[in-house]
Amino acid sequence: MLSRLFGSGLGLSGHVTLLQRSLFSTRTPLLNEINAKLLTIVPHDEDIVALERQDELIRRRRKLAKETTVMKKLKTVSPGLRWWRRPIYPYLHKGKPMRFLTVAKRGTGGRNHHGKITVRHRGGGHKRRIRLVDFYRRKAGSQTVQRIEYDPGRSAHIALLKHDETGELSYILACDGLREGDIVESYRQGVPESLLKEMHGKLDPAILSVKTAQRGNCLPISMIPIGSVVHNVGITPVGKAKFCRAAGTYARIISKIPEKKKAVIRLQSGEHRYVSIEACATMGVVSNIEHQNASLGKAGRSRWLGIRPTVRGVAMNKVDHPHGGGRGKSKSNKLSMSPWGQLAKGYKTRRGKNQNRMKVKDRPRGKKERT
Repeated sequence: MLSRLFGSGLGLSGHVTLLQRSLFSTRTPLLNEINAKLLTIVPHDEDIVALERQDELIRRRRKLAKETTVMKKLKTVSPGLRWWRRPIYPYLHKGKPMRFLTVAKRGTGGRNHHGKITVRHRGGGHKRRIRLVDFYRRKAGSQTVQRIEYDPGRSAHIALLKHDETGELSYILACDGLREGDIVESYRQGVPESLLKEMHGKLDPAILSVKTAQRGNCLPISMIPIGSVVHNVGITPVGKAKFCRAAGTYARIISKIPEKKKAVIRLQSGEHRYVSIEACATMGVVSNIEHQNASLGKAGRSRWLGIRPTVRGVAMNKVDHPHGGGRGKSKSNKLSMSPWGQLAKGYKTRRGKNQNRMKVKDRPRGKKERT
């Protein structure tokens, strides 16, 4: 575990420095007297290249995952079942969710308060209840995973937690490999007193990283080693998690800038951007990586999910779409665009004052930048 955190498993060759800072916890008065020495790994340029190669290796393995994932198939008694495929999840809870942790989903059909369609291709679908997932993770103390459940409102699976002291139940996003009986903990309120006693009242960076950097634990980015794989990443010190919440997604912590109180993370798209160094992040990869291998089998299942049909622009009349009209499947000498003339390929929609000022490096665009 120590070798993985200090770089052998992450491909890091940087040196370890001790960053002096004060923890913001109010759980115990002992923390106010101790200056925390948190682990920071300073990578070189070649280390960042190694991290990118690891990400490329993970993508390549996911492309081959369909050959190794056990897929459920049904006997073809109807045309809709011929191409139906679904990964098998033997660890999922087969009962209903906790009723008080759900709320009824009321669909709008993509219409606003005037009754006009503002979001196309939405409507219908099976009735659903929204699971109230905790994206803040502010409750301190150890929590035990009771079960892993399916969530109809998201691609990832969710985990039901029970607080070991209070017995309070809550839902969180399940990370890959999290199972019933595992213990997770949130350190957003600081280092607990029990861990301080284990370190004899002094914050040891190595012990702190080994104890806290476990799968499913929620930590401030300042307490996570550089190069770690995280998900459920926040933006501000007090806000909830915003990034990397879909199935199989993750982010990399590239660097930390304590003087600016910022950290640089690499998102799933390849974009590098700033977040607060005290923002929350959860260790690991989001669960249900095999989500992309499922096949609905027929158009009717999309309707069950609340997705209505999409009509191609070239199949419309000239009055309805810029690609419409004419004879045959041709959009004439026009670039790909939306029905309202917004360019769809290669056109940056964030321009001028609408630019993302937290972006450090843009995502790779085109085949040349990706290879």
